[in-house]
Amino acid sequence: MLIRMDMAQVVGGNVQRLRSAAGISLADLAAAGGISKTTLHGIEQGQGNPTLSTLWALATALHVPLGDLLEAPAAPAEVVRAADERPYARGAAVGARMLHRIPVHGTVEVYEVEIDQAGQDSAAHLPGVQECLVLTSGRITTGPADAPAELAAGDSIRFDGAHPHVYRGHGGHNRGILLMLYTER
Repeated sequence: MLIRMDMAQVVGGNVQRLRSAAGISLADLAAAGGISKTTLHGIEQGQGNPTLSTLWALATALHVPLGDLLEAPAAPAEVVRAADERPYARGAAVGARMLHRIPVHGTVEVYEVEIDQAGQDSAAHLPGVQECLVLTSGRITTGPADAPAELAAGDSIRFDGAHPHVYRGHGGHNRGILLMLYTER
């Protein structure tokens, strides 16, 4: 067996998602990958057991790296609580706790923000935009509109800004540092 059954679900979901995003029909991808429509359908349903050569052929036909088929999609938001244990390093005068690691090739903008109780529903930004907020004081609800998280001072969140998202303050004096990451696509 090439892949475990739990991985079969991940691979199947990724193939289906990437095929749909590329606007390729099941029949066209099957032909480009040199497999039958029935086999491709089974893979997309998480019931297949494709060989490495089949996965390479599908990745090539989809114009994506093989890892895009194998890796589970990232969570819609990554929340780090102030009390969470995270990697920490200490020097002579400075201690640093890593909150998020965000690979990016592009531009990073850093903002000091205040979040009012009135709140804000933000429309989706362009593809490739991520938001990372470290709440320095107060309590807010923020993140993807369909799965926001409540944060307290010292908590942080990272999410895909290319989807609708929300910012709502709970009480006064809600402040933080917002990083807007624009990746080159």
